[in-house]
Amino acid sequence: MALTMRQLNRATLARQLLLSREPLPVPEAVRRVAALQAQEAASPYLALWTRLAGFDPADLDAAFASREVVKATLMRITLHAVHAGDYPALHNAMVPSLRGSRLYDRRYTGAGLTVADADAFLPHLLDFAATPRVKAEMEELIRERLGNDQPRLWWALRTFAPIHHIPTGGPWSFGPRGSYAATRLPSLPDESRQESVRWLVRRYLEAFGPASVLDIAQFSLLGRAVVREAVAGLDTLEGPGGAVLYDVPGGLLPGEEAQAPARFLPMWDSVLLAYFDRSRVIPPDLRRLVIRQNGDVLPALLVDGYVAGVWRPVEGGIEATAFRPIDDRGWAELEAEAKALVAFLAGRDPAVYRRYAHWWGKLPEGEVRLLGG
Repeated sequence: MALTMRQLNRATLARQLLLSREPLPVPEAVRRVAALQAQEAASPYLALWTRLAGFDPADLDAAFASREVVKATLMRITLHAVHAGDYPALHNAMVPSLRGSRLYDRRYTGAGLTVADADAFLPHLLDFAATPRVKAEMEELIRERLGNDQPRLWWALRTFAPIHHIPTGGPWSFGPRGSYAATRLPSLPDESRQESVRWLVRRYLEAFGPASVLDIAQFSLLGRAVVREAVAGLDTLEGPGGAVLYDVPGGLLPGEEAQAPARFLPMWDSVLLAYFDRSRVIPPDLRRLVIRQNGDVLPALLVDGYVAGVWRPVEGGIEATAFRPIDDRGWAELEAEAKALVAFLAGRDPAVYRRYAHWWGKLPEGEVRLLGG
């Protein structure tokens, strides 16, 4: 019998710790969900707040500081926070895509730079970055060695080199002036790349499965042929419309009747971006409202496991805008969550995501409520 879309929704929520908050240590929670989108510094904190029982943001501060959790450019050429134990294989799997995205980009080649230039400079960069460095120091090193400014060289190398973002302080550990350091973790040889891709695929399925080849390719931006080779031999299930889905043995598959509590998702939460078919979590008519054309993914309301609207902090609480009808139970759950969210933000940044407020002027009318005041 084919799995229904609602069963897949519940599987995602269970594996992403969104059916119930769990009392996990921060590094283990990050490992469980595979990767947290981290291009906005607050998002990993909010992602864990909505997933963990008794989450203390100081624990994530400490995990970043000790590098038990590392922040680096990985899947989809995007900053992610991942468990240190996953980083070597994830980076090794993604290196060809990360390199290609920059070294063959016209912004790089148009500066007169070649692939050989990047490869020749990389060892010097990694030696220099044995201790944390800021962008200006990296660019000064390039100037000293090449005799001229080449900002595109650092732009390319920071994407695919084994470099981590290092905490600089502030409410969410990483401030606007970035700091970077070479990884302390082992590098894997090129010949192990296919095994690294299989590692990435297994980790994805543990956290987001069951899923199709198209879903895995969407999450990672790996080529479909590469993904097909990596899923060979994995368990298969039938999805909606006869789709072939892959999974790991023992992957969580709760029934359709599993209750899904209301949740506030941060910007760019991975559950909103991890699938080719995003109707698993986002109703198709809401996709363009939540995922904007420029790639911004707005903070979303989950009600009964599906996106129902968006949220933002405002004076006096959390403004929730619903684009679908929400019943009294759903609003009551959102109210309780909003009160907890207001208290959480008060200790860090009550106006988080303020620079994205312009999107609310471009949204259609919906039911708007002030919650958590």
